[in-house]
Amino acid sequence: MNIPTIKDVAKAANVSVATVSRVLHNLSGYSNKTKLKVLQAVEELGYHPNAIARGLINKRTQTIGVLFPDVSSGFSSDILHGIEEVAHEKGFSVIVCNTAEEGKRTMKYLQVLREKQVDGVVFTSEVLKDEYYQALKEMGIPVVLVNTQSHKYMIPYVKVDDRQAAYQATAYLIQNGHREIAMISGTLGDTVAGTRVEGYRQVLEDHDIQFLESRVAYGDFRWESGRKAMELLLADAPPFTALFAASDEMAIGAMGAVFAKGMRIPDDLSIIGYDDLTLAKITFPPLTTVHQPLAQMGRLASDKLIALIENSQDVSSTIVSHHIVERQTVRSKG
Repeated sequence: MNIPTIKDVAKAANVSVATVSRVLHNLSGYSNKTKLKVLQAVEELGYHPNAIARGLINKRTQTIGVLFPDVSSGFSSDILHGIEEVAHEKGFSVIVCNTAEEGKRTMKYLQVLREKQVDGVVFTSEVLKDEYYQALKEMGIPVVLVNTQSHKYMIPYVKVDDRQAAYQATAYLIQNGHREIAMISGTLGDTVAGTRVEGYRQVLEDHDIQFLESRVAYGDFRWESGRKAMELLLADAPPFTALFAASDEMAIGAMGAVFAKGMRIPDDLSIIGYDDLTLAKITFPPLTTVHQPLAQMGRLASDKLIALIENSQDVSSTIVSHHIVERQTVRSKG
């Protein structure tokens, strides 16, 4: 079967190829009757892509943008899987942008998405800075946040209760007899990281355990930073028997530093992570961690965004549930 061309459209509509091109690019120089004839020919022939004609009619491109600080991470890929699943079901394409650490390329990619005329944006993990919000506002399209939220701007979000999840992760270590507990947090100044530190700190206070700033090291949620943070803690922090890492990747990096010191997990040191990535299941020993339903979070975000695009209706934010997955990296001291 031959794929229809722009010439086929022109012939079917009884107009020139130039006129078809002008219609498809929404330029001037033709009557409304001609425009309707061209769009009808596009639809009837199935000219690639059908979305062109639909977009000219409903002013949409059937495309959404997704901004990730690190598209290569297991965390991002799980969320993206959920986003794409719903987008595909509803006839939308997805443009994925890697904004890099600390949002170095966020403004650049917001401009790219503006030029691509995306219908909406899923913004993940980063702090929604004022400049990002203003750029999105100027684009005039809906936005949904994932794994982050804004206390300044009323934008729907999908996330776990990070403070409560960190509280429960640290409480799990305490319940297993540990009182000297260190933490590897995410990026200093990051709201998600700060909220997890708050949960860690609060549970220590609730169990009459002194919070020591020297037992907290900071990474960037990636495994390399977890290894470096663990090396720092082992060298400089007061002795500790357990560690809460604010991401699985950092927990796995920390495990590497522990093994390099000739220590054993969980015999010499217990570790709990955060995310429940596939990596957590296949590392040795398998990592005890906090499960957050990343693919579900992606699906919910995509569903909310498309609802805003298609109906312009308000959607609510969602706090998804989390739970601890017990594996083999936490030893009971009882």
